[in-house]
Amino acid sequence: MSRESRHLERHAELDRQLVAAVKGIRLLGSVSWPASVQTAFLERWRKGIVGMPVVDYVRPDLANVRGTIMAIHDAADAQHPVGDYIRRSAESWRVATELLDALGTPELTTHSIRLFGRPGSRVPGSELSNLDAARHFISLANELDSEVLSSEADYCIPADVLREDLQQQLDAFFGDGTVRVEVDDQLIAKAAAGATRIRLRSATCFSEYDRNQLLEHEAYVHTLTALNGRRQPRLASLALSSPRITATQEGLAVFAELMTGSLDIERIKRISLRILAIDMALHGADFIEVFRYFLDTGQTEADSFSSAQRVFRGSPPGGGSAFTKDTVYLHGLLSVHTFFRWALKHRKLNLCRNLFAGKMSLHDVVALEAQFDSGYIVGPNWLPRWIRHANGLAAMLAFSLFANRIRLDRVEAEDLVLSL
Repeated sequence: MSRESRHLERHAELDRQLVAAVKGIRLLGSVSWPASVQTAFLERWRKGIVGMPVVDYVRPDLANVRGTIMAIHDAADAQHPVGDYIRRSAESWRVATELLDALGTPELTTHSIRLFGRPGSRVPGSELSNLDAARHFISLANELDSEVLSSEADYCIPADVLREDLQQQLDAFFGDGTVRVEVDDQLIAKAAAGATRIRLRSATCFSEYDRNQLLEHEAYVHTLTALNGRRQPRLASLALSSPRITATQEGLAVFAELMTGSLDIERIKRISLRILAIDMALHGADFIEVFRYFLDTGQTEADSFSSAQRVFRGSPPGGGSAFTKDTVYLHGLLSVHTFFRWALKHRKLNLCRNLFAGKMSLHDVVALEAQFDSGYIVGPNWLPRWIRHANGLAAMLAFSLFANRIRLDRVEAEDLVLSL
């Protein structure tokens, strides 16, 4: 056995140990609020009783797990691409354990920022921040004529009807019984996806955009990458949602919506509003103020509560703290879009396809290119339809590369008209 083969085999064993060590860590599940909190809050609110929601968190004892994770981290070779991948993953899981230790306290915010960044973080390749991007998209959405936004039919699809529709679609794509679609009356978010199950919130009206977003975002990215990761013969951690891959994973999912025409301006606005709300909370706004902020933007009481609780998951609702995960959606989208354009420019669209072989970061897919080429990491079994059509993807990216060189502030409408 060659020295490189021994390296790879040893790191595969460390990866198996890491997967076993983090098996019981449920980051999002631990910070999420039960549906009963929303029900109680809104019942009081409608009676004119304004009070902070009360959430009891269970702090798991992760001291021994953290020790195991750090031993794996230290045993991996930082100079080897796979060793570096394992060390990065172990470090993010370590921070996640510290975040869970701090549930319900202001200290949670520090760990959350380490994992997911903050609203003021810089957008890659730009001097602008996530806040700048969020304000841009909100302003654009607000300026669009309401008649234009309401001109498209807004169908109301009940959760049970949507479940049957999605189940048929996923059986045809992944194979019968591979992924289950269920309706969940305890879910606050509209939907949640795992490797073999997608849950829909009950008693909810879904639009046609919601339907398409669920397919492209939840099923054909989150579920698809988890299933592809489970097929990896050596790096089983590629099936796990390591905290450090969140920005790439969510960015890729929103990018998929964009590529398939499933991303509407109102959804971008909702994503952007959450970033501003996180910034408000970090600067002292409490849950009630953030809830009212979402109400003032036109969201329903139920949606405003759902949006506000995302900001305060795991943290005190009194202001000055926040769970910053929702910052990654816009940051990740811009990063993934830039990465796809870079990949086209450097004739490396294969890297874009490799992103779907499991749950990884943009850094991983570049650093582990040789391991993909050698077969140590296997390519994706399933791919979204839009990326399988390489010619169409290349055309869109090529157009984007050139069009971004045009300065809109130097273009007058009359010039456009006269040039045609």
